[in-house]
Amino acid sequence: MKAAVIAENGIEIRDIPAPEPKPNEVLVAVRACGLNRADLLMAAGTFNRYSGGTGVVAGLEWAGDVVAVGTDVQGLSEGDRVMCSGSGGYAEFAVADWGRSLPIPANNMTYEQAATLPVALGTMHNAVITAGRFRAGESILVQGASSGVGLMALQIAKYVGAGLVIGTSTNAARRTRLSEFGADLALDSADTGWADAVLEATAGQGVDLIIDQVSASVANNNMKAAKVLGRIVNVGRLGGASGEFDFDLHALKRLDYIGVTFRTRSVEEIRSLTATMRTDLWDAVADGTLSLPIDRVFALDDAAAAQVHMAENAHFGKIVLQV
Repeated sequence: MKAAVIAENGIEIRDIPAPEPKPNEVLVAVRACGLNRADLLMAAGTFNRYSGGTGVVAGLEWAGDVVAVGTDVQGLSEGDRVMCSGSGGYAEFAVADWGRSLPIPANNMTYEQAATLPVALGTMHNAVITAGRFRAGESILVQGASSGVGLMALQIAKYVGAGLVIGTSTNAARRTRLSEFGADLALDSADTGWADAVLEATAGQGVDLIIDQVSASVANNNMKAAKVLGRIVNVGRLGGASGEFDFDLHALKRLDYIGVTFRTRSVEEIRSLTATMRTDLWDAVADGTLSLPIDRVFALDDAAAAQVHMAENAHFGKIVLQV
């Protein structure tokens, strides 16, 4: 099969054997796959602690048709249209645990649209609802809200009844579009006064929950912008993985500072989280309430160019590979 494989200098297209499904896995004929920031880190060799090194097929999410099922698979059959998360998605065939394989809703959703959803839904349901304990009527700030997962966080918060939704982006054009996805207020996190603007918007109280995809460069201002007894969920570190941290402010606000990742979760944990996400959000996925814009579609042969497009940080929404 054709696949985009991590090489010494990025990724390259190779012909390799198709994977064989284990008893707990489905084999999927991939029609489309979504790009994620972690794909760039893997290709650069900086994500390999958990994901392997050169020779590994890239890609964390995809959509396609089930062509074979393992003996332990539950609820899926050959011919089902599915969207999946896992590893090895930049290929003509990929395997996924049955618990991370979701049926594409029986509407007009395309494979390309479906391929944008698994990582964003799983990541942000976990960050906002499970780890973040968000409830109707609360306020939320999403750092890095113009990314695919950020846009999903805005929509999930609005769907579950947020009282105030704030999103940040350092790009002025993208900030103007955040309201389309549920933001009541859009701020520039590169502006030194953004935390004061959050306090002003919340009558001096701060927000209940912050979903942070930026970290080091905004960490202390996040705490300033948070309510006493608020929660900060650390999802990403695009603005730095380490930096200054005001421990006194953290204590004064009595904040819950929560780290999340799927890289160190067991198969059983991920199945449970995926099932809970499906229970909470699948009606909204099926009717289109939760969806992501597609910035651009590349052919699988052009996977390296697609990653360059992502690295240039000029996109809005998701980049997709068509297989």
